[in-house]
Amino acid sequence: MRTATPADLGRLRGANLALATWVSAINFWAWNMIGPLSTTYATDMSLSSTEASMLVATPILVGSLGRIAVGAMTDRYGGRAMFIAVSLLSIVPVVAVGFAAEAGSYPLALVCGFFLGIAGTIFAVGIPFANNWYEPARRGFATGVFGAGMVGTALSAFFTPRFVNWFGLVPTHIVVAAALAVTAVVCILVMRNAPDFRPNTDPVLPKLTAAAKLGVTWEMSFLYAVVFGGFVAFSNYLPTYIKTIYGFSAVDAGTRTAGFALAAVLARPVGGALSDRVPPKYVVLASFTGTAVMAVIATFQPPPDLWSALTFITMAIFLGIGTGGVFAWVARRAPAHAVGSVTGIVAAAGGLGGYFPPLVMGATYDAEGNDYTVGLLLLAATALVCLLYTAFRLHAHEPPPSAAGSGNRDVREEKP
Repeated sequence: MRTATPADLGRLRGANLALATWVSAINFWAWNMIGPLSTTYATDMSLSSTEASMLVATPILVGSLGRIAVGAMTDRYGGRAMFIAVSLLSIVPVVAVGFAAEAGSYPLALVCGFFLGIAGTIFAVGIPFANNWYEPARRGFATGVFGAGMVGTALSAFFTPRFVNWFGLVPTHIVVAAALAVTAVVCILVMRNAPDFRPNTDPVLPKLTAAAKLGVTWEMSFLYAVVFGGFVAFSNYLPTYIKTIYGFSAVDAGTRTAGFALAAVLARPVGGALSDRVPPKYVVLASFTGTAVMAVIATFQPPPDLWSALTFITMAIFLGIGTGGVFAWVARRAPAHAVGSVTGIVAAAGGLGGYFPPLVMGATYDAEGNDYTVGLLLLAATALVCLLYTAFRLHAHEPPPSAAGSGNRDVREEKP
């Protein structure tokens, strides 16, 4: 590979990015196996709103925290090895969740959902993998394309309820597990790390400690917790929301949730590509503005199907653009040797941002009025806080080293 021509390198780069995106999509599908069926589980197991929310949120929590370690391990072992490992380790939890749900055991489903979170760590593998393949000027595009693997949530929302109707609950989980196995085999045979990849063999804990000392890590974590967290939360909880507010069936609610997820997925590369052309700060500002506005509009419960669809799809677009913008910002600012570690922490923050909203939505649901007004207004308020923080605290271009008063902040100048 070191003697490859530029054309050969371009083909290898594109093929590996496409394969990485596919691996992400399948793992995101696995990670989101519970959400589209949450209303069915709630009925079959006689779960309260809070119990159903906990079932949905548990894989999100584990998948989020696990990204911290997985990101650091990607720096050491490379994306290829970690893509294979995560895909293989997710197979058993996927099947186990199906059997637990078939048995009607809520405690067992929670335990299996905990391990299902392994699939959600895949995101921390792909960002450093894409960064290694692409030059800095195109990393916004690369991370945006890889981020489109979030389409797995749309695939899950659309197909999982239908597969259950067609094949049954356990066979559906076996189909997804088989897809994970095939994906791992394809990675073994086809995927390669970038020619310039160099393993970072430093111990994991010191690497994470060093990444945690960078100002960029926590700045981007805060922003990503809202944009990606909002996407994850709605992708998992929207089936419950739609069924509760509008009375649709699980299949119909899944179809509408798939539209939300697909809109966010398609918007993510747009956010990344825009961030290659203008400072990511402005992309992120637009994202938070739109998210806040659409969350407020959603409190008025727009009637189905046209107006409610427009409301949530527009919100998804703003969230998707924001996810692409934030990670393009990370790719610009994170030190090259620590991209995996920084990515792991930021991605974990994004997943954690998706853990709490389903719990909040379940806890603040007004059964008498049949509305989620409080939860939606909290989302709008959070987006507004992030908007103000981004506008007044973060630079469109990093200050030169002489102007940076802190050794903990990555101060390399950005080029728009």
